[in-house]
Amino acid sequence: MAYRIGVFLLFLVTLVGSWVLGGWVGYRQVEQESLEESFRYRQLVANELNRYLPVPELMAEHPVLARALEAPDSPAAILAANEQMQRMATIVGSSDVYLMDTDGLTIAANNYLQPDSFVGRNFGFRPYFFEALESGDSAIYFALGLMSGVRGLYFSHPVRDEDGRMLGVVAVKVLVHELESQWDRPAGLREAEMVVLDQNGISFLASKPNWLYRNFSGLDSGVPDEYSRQRYPDRDLAPMALETLGKPAGLSDQSATIRIRENGKPREYLSVRTPLPRMDWTLQVMVSTHSVVWTRLGFAIGGAALFFGGLLTWLYLRERYRREAELALRGEQLERSVAERTADLENSNRKLVEEIRERERTQNELRETQQELIQAAKLAVLGQMSAGLNHEMNQPLTAIQTYARNSRRFLEKGASEMVDANLTEIISLCDKMAELTRQFKVFARKSEGPPAVVDLRQSIDASLKIIVAQKSSSEIAIRWNRPDKPVMCHGDLIRIEQVMVNLMANAVQAVESGERPEVRIDIEETDDFWRCLVRDNGPGLQGDTEQIFEPFFTTKSVKQGLGLGLSISRQIVDALGGSLTGRNRRDGPGAEFVLTLRKREATE
Repeated sequence: MAYRIGVFLLFLVTLVGSWVLGGWVGYRQVEQESLEESFRYRQLVANELNRYLPVPELMAEHPVLARALEAPDSPAAILAANEQMQRMATIVGSSDVYLMDTDGLTIAANNYLQPDSFVGRNFGFRPYFFEALESGDSAIYFALGLMSGVRGLYFSHPVRDEDGRMLGVVAVKVLVHELESQWDRPAGLREAEMVVLDQNGISFLASKPNWLYRNFSGLDSGVPDEYSRQRYPDRDLAPMALETLGKPAGLSDQSATIRIRENGKPREYLSVRTPLPRMDWTLQVMVSTHSVVWTRLGFAIGGAALFFGGLLTWLYLRERYRREAELALRGEQLERSVAERTADLENSNRKLVEEIRERERTQNELRETQQELIQAAKLAVLGQMSAGLNHEMNQPLTAIQTYARNSRRFLEKGASEMVDANLTEIISLCDKMAELTRQFKVFARKSEGPPAVVDLRQSIDASLKIIVAQKSSSEIAIRWNRPDKPVMCHGDLIRIEQVMVNLMANAVQAVESGERPEVRIDIEETDDFWRCLVRDNGPGLQGDTEQIFEPFFTTKSVKQGLGLGLSISRQIVDALGGSLTGRNRRDGPGAEFVLTLRKREATE
């Protein structure tokens, strides 16, 4: 019995060893082929970059460009620059050549005569523009054209005058179709694919058309960030159904096995990632692992052949029936193990699917609860302000009643002009009440749609109309230093209005018992953000300022709130990509709250 076990274990060791050795050899062969293809394509990209990198620097030396930037109002200088752009584009074989001033405004381009000319367009937000200005040297960038939607490499260099002062930037766009077309797969790599990824894992070059503009970060990749949306406008950027299986033994760190699902069918590849020169690109070569399976089978068959050759030679000298019984027993054990393992895997998969569904259901319920909590907070604010609204509406109604009674008397006396004047006053009062109630209706409704580009001043204006309707604010000096220019930011009008109403209402309640109550609202600008400051001259905040943003924390009476306003306001601002902080003022008594939102351009 012990001898049989020893023979069986020896066979398993031989089979497993052959299988592992075959896998190691197979993966090494596939990796070597992938590395050779990676090196070939890496050299191709390096040659393409070295070919065009000095071009914009040479263009920037041309005196026509400097003269156009120094005299942008001179038609002759601009025409000469446009014609020079055409000649340059023809010489270097690029698709676009254009000249921008230090603000990013295009003043000359090779396509100045075409309907979709770049002239007059502002590309100051493009990295190839501001990186060239900041570094004072050449810059390289890849993106889709805003006008054409065509992929291209952008090479740029600053233009200087004779004193070395930077006047603007000249940019050259080169199409990348040639880089993709030169992916020539040899006969040995018929089952190989290639993608070139940016730093966020988005593919912009691919051997398969349906793999373009896909997210190769993995199955758990989230929503693409704003940077990727700007770089690839109007593209879905959907994640690939990709699963990383691990790194086979004996391979380099840049290799890993992955599984990709397409049309419901999984395929396994050996992925080799190689960084490309001078750029934040990554070349990912994926070769099918079918050849590894065949190599393993070959090694397993060879190992089994050697084992069984020796074993059969020895068994032939022994009793033949014992060999047949032993082989039958092994087959039965193998089938039983396969059946048990299959049952275990099916059980595990079923539990995993149930857990995923339960998690998705919980996330949906949490999202709905958060939205309902925000809406409830808005209605609570409206309820607290109902007394002020009643006071604000009562005066116009009393005046309307007085004007109506006077009009009856004037009608009896035949004074039609006085009647007309009274009716005009009644109409004016009705319009005032309609505007007041309209603002409360807008505030009470739910926000619709994702965040967009909005004017922060509009939300503050609407919030003030609600706040001044309160009776408690009539004796309070509310100073709103409204900017003359639009304050365009990333947000949502209704949600920002809710935050501002909470901040202003808190400020009004803080100063209503003071001697000279005052609330100030200011807008400050930084490089990338707008900061809205709400200040009061009340008693200020008590204790840890971060504690005021915790749910149900309040220093007010129950009639004034439940302590949810600031907590919900911070959640709203965090969802918009901004921040909300509170602290005691450093320039005097009182508190100040700072709402920070990202800057956005009205139109790109």
